[in-house]
Parts: sequence; structure tokens; C-alpha cells
Amino acid sequence: MTKTLRALLGATALATLAGVASAETTITVATVNNGDMVRMQGLMDDFNAKHPDIKVEWVTLEENVLRQNVTTDIATGGGQYDVITIGTYEVPIWGKQGWLESLNDLPAEYDVDDLLPAIRGGLTVDGNLYAAPFYGESSMVMYRKDLMEAAGLTMPDAPTWADIEKAAAAMTDKSKEQYGICLRGKAGWGENMAFLTAMSNSFGARWFDEKWVPQFDQPEWKATLDTYLKLMNEYGPPGASNNGFNENLTLFQQGKCGMWIDATVAASFVTGKDSTVADKVGFALAPDNGLGKRGNWLWAWSLAVPSSSDAKDAAKVFIDWATNKDYLALVASKEGWANVPPGTRTSLYSNEEYAKVPFAKMTIDSINSADPNAPTVKPVPYVGVQFVAIPEFQGLGTTVGEIFSAALAGQKTADEALAEAQAAVTDEMKAAGYIQ
Repeated sequence: MTKTLRALLGATALATLAGVASAETTITVATVNNGDMVRMQGLMDDFNAKHPDIKVEWVTLEENVLRQNVTTDIATGGGQYDVITIGTYEVPIWGKQGWLESLNDLPAEYDVDDLLPAIRGGLTVDGNLYAAPFYGESSMVMYRKDLMEAAGLTMPDAPTWADIEKAAAAMTDKSKEQYGICLRGKAGWGENMAFLTAMSNSFGARWFDEKWVPQFDQPEWKATLDTYLKLMNEYGPPGASNNGFNENLTLFQQGKCGMWIDATVAASFVTGKDSTVADKVGFALAPDNGLGKRGNWLWAWSLAVPSSSDAKDAAKVFIDWATNKDYLALVASKEGWANVPPGTRTSLYSNEEYAKVPFAKMTIDSINSADPNAPTVKPVPYVGVQFVAIPEFQGLGTTVGEIFSAALAGQKTADEALAEAQAAVTDEMKAAGYIQ
């Protein structure tokens, strides 16, 4: 018998004598590199103290890469991850496919009825909760109050796109690297197309008509893309076609953006310790064009257990810890109420301490103003505000996102981009059988 084998047998005997019932379980958590998820990793001492028998390994990825890796793994039953970070788009589709474990057996203390109805509804299929929301979000305008004041302007609580263009022009001073507006330009169905699809709703545009015919050849999409390109080319930062959520967050924190229209969850970071303009930020609803729809989305980054996981029970223990009320209180005790993951629980918005947070009301108002069941001015055969809830959209959105990002980079005109998008989406919808 080798020394190593004797040592292993000895350790096993000691564990048995000590009454250890089971070995340590290791789970792999795949998540996005957004600030709230990074913060969660810094609070793992709390989880480890409560659950010493569960070891957590992290895979933290940029948004587009995370989506690609997780989609590939779950579609093939790879079993690489035990907890995955997915969004409101994936959950109903993957739940119906049988790719996700139901979370209906979370403990009673989890209080699933406390989840905001709009968020919970998007994560539930046939009565099964398939993902627990880590944070919920809409989108809104974040702007520099000092620059607006210097320009002699006041930002309305509910601005129009004309208000936004006027403010962007007034706040731009490229000689100081001060840009009137920062918007997503990085290609991806959840990057630039999340913004542009939500924006298009407020212009009266839609992805498809009621017969699933693509609508990029219609004047509403032309008006959307023309406005976007004008804002970015005249008042936006250079290299904007490479900028997604994180890149624009950095620009805003560095004082280089007069306005940024993006996820409400960014509010705690533009007013946080890493922001050079923390005390100068105001908030407004996403813009509209007077057609009854605002350019804001509805989303939740949520934690789910793939059916291919071989550590489902431990994975659910982790999800319970990361998304329950106690976790919100933990973040508040360490980082302050402004840094609590927003947009998931009714109780948070009835909390007197959280009500003092300057962006709390605008966040919940934005979430409540988005309607995934009626996202557009004209009728559509789909649900989803900044996405179309069909399996094909992940590919379609990324294809169109690449086309529009190329237009932002000056590689093609708006008309060329729209014609290319119309042709590409039409071909795919015919191949998928939506159009005869």
C-alpha cells in the first residue's frame, strides 16, 4: 500500500468517525461580468459560512460570450455549469424545451409571492418558476445635471426624442472629450439591438407584422436608425460601434457622457464610489415620440439550474442564497441601500430606507411602464419589449446588430443597412417556416 493511499484511507476513516455524512459538492456558476455579479462574488464569505459543504467555482464572462457559451452547453446537454445566468428572453423558451429545472421547491422563506409580478411572470412557464431574478431592470435616461444647467436646459421627467437631441447638442464639447450622449453600439441581440429594438417601439416600428413579415423596409425603422446614427455621429464618442454596457458605464463614470440611455441597474454605479460625477447625476424616463410607447425595455438577469447539472440540490441552495431577501439586506449592510440589486421584490420598494435612494422611484416607474405583451404601437404576433420571444431571435438579433453596428462605424449607409437587414431576416424567417 502506498503512502498516498494509506493517507487517503486514513482521511476517509477520520471523516467517517467524525460523522461527516457527505463529501463537499462543487458547483460551477456561469455569470456575466456586470457590477452586481462581481459584487456578489465579493460577498461569498457569507455563503461559505452558511454552506461549508458547497464549493462554488466561477466562470465570469462578457455578455455576448456568456450567452454563446451557455446556449451551446444547455442545448447539447453538456453539463458544464450548475447555475447559469440567463435573461427574460431565454427562460420561457428553454423552460418549454425542458432544459431548466423548476424552482417551485425553493423554501417557503424565499417568499416567491414577493417577486414583482412583471418580473416573475417573465420567468414562469405553465406555473413553473424556471429562474430566480438576481436583478430586474428597465432602461432610463441618466444625465449630467450640471451640464444641463450650464446649457440653460431642464430635463423633463418624461422626455421626447426631440428633447434628447436638443440636450445632446447642447452638452457636446468634443475638444474636452465631452460627448452629449452615449448609447450602445456593440453588435449583439442583447447589446445594440436591445437598445435599438426598444427605441424602435417608440417610433412606431416593429420587427414583424402580424404575418411575420419583417418590417425593416418601413419608414418607422428608417426614422429610428436615422435618429440613432445622427445622435451618435454628431454627439457621441469615437469608436462607439465597440461600446456596450460596460464601456459606456466607464465613459459616464469618467465624466465623458452628458447622457446615457441604458439599464436602470446602472444607476448605482454612476452614483457610486467609482464615478467622478456621482453627485451630478439626474434620472428621467426613456424617451418617446408621443405615440404611446417609450423606448425602454424590461429585463431580468436571473439564475437557473440546467437540467444537465449533476448537482441540482446544491445549485438551488446557492440560488436561494443569492436571490432572497437576506441577500438584499447583506448588500445593504456592506455597501449601502443604493447598491442593493434592484427590480426584483415588492418589499424592496416599500422599504423606507430604499425609498431614499434617488433613482428608486424612476427605476420602478420604468419597469412598470414596459409591457412585453403589447410592446409596439401596431399589433404584432410576438411578446417581448427589446426582443422577440422566438428561438430564432438570438441569431436574427445578432445578425441585424452586426449590420447596424457596421452602419454606425461608417461602413454602410442607413438605407443599405436596413435593406440588408430586411433581406437577411426575410431569408431566415422563410427558412424557419414562419413565411410561406
